[in-house]
Amino acid sequence: MSEPGALRVAVINGSPNQQSKTMGLAAVTLEALSQRMRIETHQIDVYRLGSGFSGASNREDLTREVEEEVRIAEEADLLIAATPIYRGSYTGLFKHFFDLIEQYTLADKPVLLLATGGGEKHALALDHALRPLFAFFQAHTLPVGVFASAGDFDGTMLLNPRIYSRITVALDDTDKLLSRKHRLKPE
Repeated sequence: MSEPGALRVAVINGSPNQQSKTMGLAAVTLEALSQRMRIETHQIDVYRLGSGFSGASNREDLTREVEEEVRIAEEADLLIAATPIYRGSYTGLFKHFFDLIEQYTLADKPVLLLATGGGEKHALALDHALRPLFAFFQAHTLPVGVFASAGDFDGTMLLNPRIYSRITVALDDTDKLLSRKHRLKPE
C-alpha cells in the first residue's frame, strides 16, 4: 500500500460470502470515489481471515497475517465499513474484527457506512448498530450512510438509481472532509 498522494482506503467486508450484494455496493462506491480522487484500496474480507482470526480472543492471539490486516485498517485514511444486516445488526465476524482494533487508533478517522439487507427496515441498522460501534472508537462516521435492499440488485449488480444518488451524496460529504488532505483527481 502506498502510492504517493493517494487516499488509502480500507474496505472491511463483513459479508460471509465471496459473491455478495454488500461487496457489489462497495464496488460501486469505490468506483465512484476513484472518479473523484486518487485512491489505493485494500479489501479485508473477514470470512477469509480463517482460524487465526476467528479463534483469537484478543490482539495477542492473532496470526502475523491477520495482525497485518488489522494494522492496515487502523492506518487507512478512510474506512469503508460494509456489512450485510442480519437480525437487525452487522454480522458477528464484522464485529469480531472491530473487537480486535485498538481503541484509539480510529479516533477522528473518517468512516463511510455501507449496508445491505433483505428489506428497507434493515436500513435502521446504519444508525442504531453501526454508528454506535464507531462512536466507541471516536471515529468520524460520515453523515450519510448507504443502504441497499435485496430488491435493488440483480445478483450482486446494483440496479437502483436511487442508491447511486445516495452514494453521490455520501461521497460529496467525503470530498468535503478529505479534499483538504488529498489532491482531487485532475479533470
